[in-house]
Amino acid sequence: MKKKQIKRILRIVFIIASITSLFFVPWILVKAWILPLPDTVQEQLNEAIDLGFDGMIVYVDQAGKPPEFYAAGWHDRKNKIPAYPQALFKIASITKLYVAVATAKLVKAERLSLDKTLADYFPKLAGRIENSEKISLRMMLQHRSGIPNFIDHPDYWTKPPKNRQETLEYALDLPADFEPGEDYGYSNTNYMLIEDLIDKTLGYPHQQFIKEEILIPLGLKHTFGSLSEVDIDDVMSGYYVGVETDFKTEDTGLMLATAEDVGIFLRALNDGSVFDEGEQEIYSSVYVYEHTGLLVGYQSIAKYHKDIDTIVIQFNNTTNFDGYDWNLAEIIYNRIVKIVRREISS
Repeated sequence: MKKKQIKRILRIVFIIASITSLFFVPWILVKAWILPLPDTVQEQLNEAIDLGFDGMIVYVDQAGKPPEFYAAGWHDRKNKIPAYPQALFKIASITKLYVAVATAKLVKAERLSLDKTLADYFPKLAGRIENSEKISLRMMLQHRSGIPNFIDHPDYWTKPPKNRQETLEYALDLPADFEPGEDYGYSNTNYMLIEDLIDKTLGYPHQQFIKEEILIPLGLKHTFGSLSEVDIDDVMSGYYVGVETDFKTEDTGLMLATAEDVGIFLRALNDGSVFDEGEQEIYSSVYVYEHTGLLVGYQSIAKYHKDIDTIVIQFNNTTNFDGYDWNLAEIIYNRIVKIVRREISS
């Protein structure tokens, strides 16, 4: 068979596969992707609400210009309170950026070592986490430890843990996902253990250290370590498709913040102003400069776009079992960034 014939056959197979795949993609995603790009960010948020999100907040910080704030939909659907940009939001795994910065500061101060192992720091866990004598703090920060992710445990969603120890139990006494340092596997267990390590090293909660060393120096007065520190009415409600429950009262132990505070932190992270001398080099060797977050009822995206020197933060308060709301959120986010780029270039 000639090469041209082979290429023609492969092209036909690709087209058929692409068309077939559309039958397995929620059409709402296709609709969101093909709709004409609106003229403004606010119009894009309004469109997102029409596509099924209960509420959304967006913060845009373009260097040299005042920040811009946007909101649409509901802050609290039951009480008919409209979304507003200054609301507190559960930022989920974006918390890892703050924990990684705190760790870099403690490494620079020689209170922690990137090369010490999990067994060194937590001898009691040595027999319950495979390869603990080979898993370094560096690997945990980089998600290269092979420690199982506690949310992957089959009972995690049907029998949710009631406290931190129960959460950790869902990652103990299990086979490693891979040999330490040999692969990458995102695991929330890594950062829960790092938080515990910071607590143990300091003798007081890591949230206090983050507040003193990161939040106060940056003037972030609307970032908090847990739900217990805030007025619950200030927290944006969180919804799960098909469930009437408002998930804002669930205390996950993760941070809450306004979109503006996350944006200011992310700017400081990327321009290096959150660090003291020698700390940024340590941080850059172990972690990333942007993040997303996902909890039941809460999705967040925090990124710095270097080509336009702009921070774009997006919060939305609707999730679902199939996960397509996450894909929809990413489509909306990318469209917002396109609108911002267009405005900058015009």
